[in-house]
Amino acid sequence: MSLTVIAQRMGTTSFQRLVTGLVLSTLLVGCSSTKSSTVGVVDRNNAVAQRPAVTTGQYVVRPKDTLFSIAFRYGWDYKALAARNNIPTPYTIHPGQTIRFDGRTGSTPTAVASAPNSTPSSTLKTTVIRRQPNGATTSTAVVAPSVANKPAPAPLPPAGPAPTGWGWPSNGILIGKFSSNGSLNKGIDIAGDLGQPVLAASDGTVVYAGSGLRGYGELVIIKHSDTYVSAYGHNRRLLVREGQQVKVGQTIAEMGSTGTDRVKLHFEIRRQGKPVDPLQFLPRR
Repeated sequence: MSLTVIAQRMGTTSFQRLVTGLVLSTLLVGCSSTKSSTVGVVDRNNAVAQRPAVTTGQYVVRPKDTLFSIAFRYGWDYKALAARNNIPTPYTIHPGQTIRFDGRTGSTPTAVASAPNSTPSSTLKTTVIRRQPNGATTSTAVVAPSVANKPAPAPLPPAGPAPTGWGWPSNGILIGKFSSNGSLNKGIDIAGDLGQPVLAASDGTVVYAGSGLRGYGELVIIKHSDTYVSAYGHNRRLLVREGQQVKVGQTIAEMGSTGTDRVKLHFEIRRQGKPVDPLQFLPRR
């Protein structure tokens, strides 16, 4: 049936309404199909995903590793990891050494702790009963050394006060904020220009300077106290060395894009090994 005949039978007004409805339906279907086929946009500028502290297995020390970098990588407070592996200050480790996260004995020497009112040489006595072919039984006392109880890891001391006088680690636009969600950003991201100065956010000692932590590129870690450390990632060039004392506002690196897809600084503050929001410490601007 032709459109002219349909129009004559329906009337002009009804026919116009029908055409308008068909056009709108076509547009809606088209929009729906377009939306469903759109590829989602993925934000690749987020920092390395936050992971809970590793409490199983072990890690074999590689060249250029430090106890601080291993603790940072696996979500530990460096003092707790040192206590668990019986590593004394100044926390020196060596390539090939085993660092354990599960509480078992690592490759470092371990002091033996004895149970109360006993000595490491205390013994256990066990009676073994044997039946002879003639039906008689005999008993034999077997003496074996007792197993010494392994000392529990030293508990973490209460968190001390945060260092005062924090300053921004670089100038630039804040493009990424801290998130307490375990799969999101555990610091902040600041955009800037290639080679722009990266500054120490507070007084402290450089405890790591290198590129051994995957996802952070050229990284600097500064210890501010027994409780707090800060980290500066994705640098182009590092200007400090491990063991160096730095002051707030001192240039420690040049901003870059190592380990990421754009020029930016990834900045973290950790309290007893756990990431905290840097914006709680930095001055308003």
